[in-house]
Amino acid sequence: MASMLRPLEPVPTGYPVRLQSLSVRALVFDLYGTLFVSAAGDVGVDAATDNVLSLMRAGRDAGIPSLDGAAVAGEGISLLHQRIEQIHLRCKEAGISYPEVDIVAVWFWVLERLGISGVREEQVRLLALSYECRINPIWPMPGLSTVLGELRDRSVVLGILSNAQFYTLELFEYLLHAPPERCGFSPDLCLWSFCEGEAKPSAHLFTRLSARLGQAGIAPTEVLYIGNDMLKDIWPARQVGWRTGLFAGDRRSLRLREDDPRVRGVQPDIVLSELAQILTCI
Repeated sequence: MASMLRPLEPVPTGYPVRLQSLSVRALVFDLYGTLFVSAAGDVGVDAATDNVLSLMRAGRDAGIPSLDGAAVAGEGISLLHQRIEQIHLRCKEAGISYPEVDIVAVWFWVLERLGISGVREEQVRLLALSYECRINPIWPMPGLSTVLGELRDRSVVLGILSNAQFYTLELFEYLLHAPPERCGFSPDLCLWSFCEGEAKPSAHLFTRLSARLGQAGIAPTEVLYIGNDMLKDIWPARQVGWRTGLFAGDRRSLRLREDDPRVRGVQPDIVLSELAQILTCI
């Protein structure tokens, strides 16, 4: 992964910071654009401008030489979006408002349509990982490890609710040199969209995690959710009664959604420009 990733710094937004003291027992985070700087501001192929060269290089990384050509790579990108749209449509017809795909299955479908056979699953996973790293590189937000260490010392319950794919967990471990549970996150309190078959802002994800927190004796008002997107993060978190914090630390990922009626009048409890500011609020 070292050849695919490089340090990234957040781009200041100038958005007004608003801090206050909050009495909470649990902190739940979004990941892309919040815990990690994201060049595209989100996860997945819909979050960035696709690049034919990126897919060609990802094919080389995965040992799939048939992708090493502009024409076939360009067709592969088109098929990728086509398949995702097909799955989204089918899921929405089945009543899932915000569906999530299994990106490995999607890539297998793309390769089959391109006439590329005999590819092992480990190659497809490497293809997906390399392609994502190239179109949407990520890097830990400044001070992340220090903040997580301080929160662990304070015995704050930690969780993650994020749109993600399998490679999100691999990138997390690579960049922080430890899996989420060794960084203080409770496995039972980490919800990843690709595991759930639904993506934010699905209310089901937030309701599901809120129920798990409740089983641990933590009331909704004792939960603070931090995310960079007013629609995908702040709006649904407020629906389940959580306190909310808007992370406005990177211009690339800050999503105010001012034209969306669902967030009209919605205000987070706090607004952060740096992760370390969390420590002054809880």
